[in-house]
Amino acid sequence: MTPSAEPARPLRVVQVGAGAMGAVWLRTLAASGDVELVGVADLDTERAARAVRAAGVDAEVGASLGELLPTEPDAVVNVTIPAAHTAVNVEALFAGLPVLCEKPAAPTLAEALVQAAAAEAAGRLLMISQSRRYFAALEAYRSRIAELGPIGLLTTGFFRAPRFDGFRAEMAQPLLVDMAIHAFDAARHLLGAEPVSVWCESWNPPWSWFRGDATAAATFLFEEGTRYVFTGSWCAEGAETSWNGEWLASGAAGTATWDGEDRVTSGAGGAVDVPRGGREEVAGALAEFVAALRAGVEPSGSIAGNVRSLAMVEAAVRSAESGQRVEIDALLDLAYHDALAHPVREEVRTRLESWGTATAALPSRRAVTS
Repeated sequence: MTPSAEPARPLRVVQVGAGAMGAVWLRTLAASGDVELVGVADLDTERAARAVRAAGVDAEVGASLGELLPTEPDAVVNVTIPAAHTAVNVEALFAGLPVLCEKPAAPTLAEALVQAAAAEAAGRLLMISQSRRYFAALEAYRSRIAELGPIGLLTTGFFRAPRFDGFRAEMAQPLLVDMAIHAFDAARHLLGAEPVSVWCESWNPPWSWFRGDATAAATFLFEEGTRYVFTGSWCAEGAETSWNGEWLASGAAGTATWDGEDRVTSGAGGAVDVPRGGREEVAGALAEFVAALRAGVEPSGSIAGNVRSLAMVEAAVRSAESGQRVEIDALLDLAYHDALAHPVREEVRTRLESWGTATAALPSRRAVTS
């Protein structure tokens, strides 16, 4: 992987998407000394202009990434709606630009595989921002879990009551598709292992203000027999958890918990409050992206590594809809055949065909960083 810019100067970045999450990213980019925001694209150019003014930056505005290529960016930050991710990412990659894309990578696993093939074919980095992986307390919790020996059970309880406008309110599976991927991705990171299968139920309580299922319970079987249990609701008013959820790990040498904020406990090490510091959430994802480009290395959030987190989401949805256990690798290979049927560039199709199967092309075990 070739670095996109010299370490001595900030990366020139174009952001695509200026909605609510786009505003969060604009503030993050504006505050970073690692990047220079040179353009913001949105189909609604007036919204893009307002977002640029609100962020206090001097950047070009356009209706598409193509319009802003003359600004000579080094990289793209994609904050469009999930349905637009594939088109924007593929356009950027084949324009020679690495991409940092908001999660989820795509609405379907097949489209995520297309993106992985596109990144390989273009020879450019596509990293998915799983912003909730970037917490000092999460890393402290991971260290405590490692002290417990073999893990039998890892659980997440997630209970919030947000009132969203826009696409989330209309999704068929808003909790599983839009939010649970954060917990699923963190579970892979904490366990250093991959999911094998899942059984899931989802439903929408009568008092829910969402159109689709806002509540779910999923049990994943991981390698070596570990069970990961996610229980959550997006219409749980009252005693809300952290946005990271509340965690418990049970292992051979005891139990470790994380409240999703600062407090980490374990039988071996007692309780500790981990101060927030450094670059966390989206700022953490941006820092890893920039560092990976400058060093020419693969970040933990690369599309190939992220696909299995998205596979957990799609498998949970399919299990909820079918009432049956879903095998993750079988689902990946079904998605691979669907990806082959997508209308794609010839270079992407050639790369997809070269894989033979999705499981042959993807990392079999998540890279665990120290």
